[in-house]
Amino acid sequence: MTVPNFISIARLLGVPILVWALIEGDWLLAFLIFILAGVSDAVDGAIARHFNQQSTLGLYLDPIADKVLLMTVFVGLGLLGRLPAWLAVAVVSRDLLIIAAVLLSYVMGQPVKVRPLLISKMTTLAQLVLAAVALAEPAFGLSLGGLILVLVAITAVLTGLSATAYLVEWLRHMASDDDPKREEGDPT
Repeated sequence: MTVPNFISIARLLGVPILVWALIEGDWLLAFLIFILAGVSDAVDGAIARHFNQQSTLGLYLDPIADKVLLMTVFVGLGLLGRLPAWLAVAVVSRDLLIIAAVLLSYVMGQPVKVRPLLISKMTTLAQLVLAAVALAEPAFGLSLGGLILVLVAITAVLTGLSATAYLVEWLRHMASDDDPKREEGDPT
């Protein structure tokens, strides 16, 4: 077990505390946990690269921790009326569809190599910024409604584009000539 893996696990363990903070309306604690999770994500990646502590577990654990954190924040902010519920549904649905596609590919014997697309990185950045701003507004008594509306629009567009890009990539992969049945002449 590497140090970056422990950091990713700590990030996962912070999610229930974040949920509790959101439920209790402790916006400052929720904001601090979210920021700390973001910093820990950068730190675990830097440690893994710099000290050659990359691991197979880390390849899965780090993005799972990130997705669980983001989905939790969006669902919580959506349920509490701090972000539009439809956006929370879109963010969660995109991630669940990607996970379902990867699992289906694996089950069908055509495992897909998951690699983040540029649009996906842009989407994640937009989601992180929106979540941080939406948490900062009540945490610090700010009035950021206009900025949040712009960030919601940007995040919604990028989330849709990212979902579409992954769907296209997945469909190409699934229709590729690498299908053993096709090579044997099976028309299905």
